Amino acid sequence: MKILVLNCGSSSIKYQLIQMNDQANLLAKGLVERIGMNDGILNHKPVDKEPVKTVLPIPDHQTGIDKMLEALVSEEHGVIRDVSEINAAGHRVAHGGENFSKSALVTPEAKKDIKDCIELAPLHNPANLEGILAMEKILPEIPQVAVFDTSFHQTMPRKAYLYGVPYEYYEKYNVRRYGFHGTSHKFVAPKAAKMVGKDWKDLKIITCHLGNGASIAAIDKGVSVDTSMGFTPIEGLIMGTRTGDLDLGVIFYLMDKENLNKDEIYNLVNKKSGMLGISGISYDMRDIEKEADKGNERAQAALEMYSYRVQKYIGAYAAGMGGVDMIVFTGGIGENACKIREDAINGLEFMGAAIDHNKNNAVIGKDADISADQARVKVMVATTNEELVIAQDTQNIVSRL
Repeated sequence: MKILVLNCGSSSIKYQLIQMNDQANLLAKGLVERIGMNDGILNHKPVDKEPVKTVLPIPDHQTGIDKMLEALVSEEHGVIRDVSEINAAGHRVAHGGENFSKSALVTPEAKKDIKDCIELAPLHNPANLEGILAMEKILPEIPQVAVFDTSFHQTMPRKAYLYGVPYEYYEKYNVRRYGFHGTSHKFVAPKAAKMVGKDWKDLKIITCHLGNGASIAAIDKGVSVDTSMGFTPIEGLIMGTRTGDLDLGVIFYLMDKENLNKDEIYNLVNKKSGMLGISGISYDMRDIEKEADKGNERAQAALEMYSYRVQKYIGAYAAGMGGVDMIVFTGGIGENACKIREDAINGLEFMGAAIDHNKNNAVIGKDADISADQARVKVMVATTNEELVIAQDTQNIVSRL
């Protein structure tokens, strides 16, 4: 079964074409950028051929998907002869609200429910839905599946997902913790457990998805019981440009002092804060680490704050689950930033977690056990593959039709 995986953003489309047999084989991947512009870009990378970059007008998502499909069947850099070889499409959808506790076949009812969640994810769900509708027009005969960032965390108990606001706002507006990065947490937890010969359903696991966006999840015997992102992706850890946890009083104070309106304060906490705001340098961890090594105090402060917040959440979730058997690092930072991993774990020896310094420093962008030999709690690095999760869920649902 050939599955086209799509991740549609407001001005971009990430895609992969995956052959799903006994094992998954990537055929091609790419990125459509600058949708809505006359100088849109199609970056297409077939597995066994040279990559190609094309600049052309891409006025909307439908055009972007058309151009992507043309690249997939091209004589020079295509990987299939005809689009009819595509058996199904799997879509990343940011928010499923309380409507979706698992991935779902796209039906008229499902499309309505995704649309209803737009007010919960106004930056993401509209583009996700546009991708679904565009594929529906181009290849109406193939089944489509929606895979939600939020669905894995729908198993959280109410003590974890409710906020301390009047209960009527949960009843009226669904104000609660949802969590995100669910496909990544769901992928790396069983993968890391399997790496040491264990079943994730027998373990208490804390997964740390650390990238420009970052979240931590507490997974108790295969079930998400808490996660750091909340009603929106702003809550939780300090991120590239997001504040993470913040006293709400700061918002009201700054709105008054700086005469900021709602949109301006939202832009501040979502796009101008985090590692960028603290360091004054960049949202990219690599840039900040370079400056910290040169003695830049703000860069050093940003790194200290980042690692400390990760450490705090690990401790909190270990307490919440009554222990922890495994801690997993993933995402662009989690898989590559050796110092962040070490600083986050140092000091957790009291709960049985410790890193082997040499093992840790040898691991960049690959799967590994970086635990100290005497550690009771395993510390792992597991590379994530959210596109594969989407393809797997799509295959499971479509194969039952």
